[in-house]
Amino acid sequence: MATIFSMIVAGDIPSYKVAENDQFYAFLDINPLAKGHTLVIPKREVDYFFDLTDEEIAAMQVFAKHVAAAIKEAFPCKKVGQAVLGLEVPHAHIHLVPMQSEKDMLFSNPKLKLTPEEFKAIAEAIANKFV
Repeated sequence: MATIFSMIVAGDIPSYKVAENDQFYAFLDINPLAKGHTLVIPKREVDYFFDLTDEEIAAMQVFAKHVAAAIKEAFPCKKVGQAVLGLEVPHAHIHLVPMQSEKDMLFSNPKLKLTPEEFKAIAEAIANKFV
């Protein structure tokens, strides 16, 4: 059975896409820690991040780097934090979170409640900065 992320890549479940190439897909986290919190996933369904090939991990990091640059430009912050957790969805993914301090990366923090219009505007702001 396909993961929710595979269904998002296939277009079966809607998402707020910020970037895409032939191997990877980046979209907004629907339970964000901060405005601009984005998930980067491989289109190939792999549960554990370290089960990706060396080449896939390298390419995914480069893709994530460009997404992070777009996030930082769209939502000015000190840095964009990166986390690989992977217990909640069995599909490898990277969290990219705009940070003003390390506390912004605590996944136990309350999540933002955003409207569909806010999500759409955030996704467009990042997508417009993606190179």
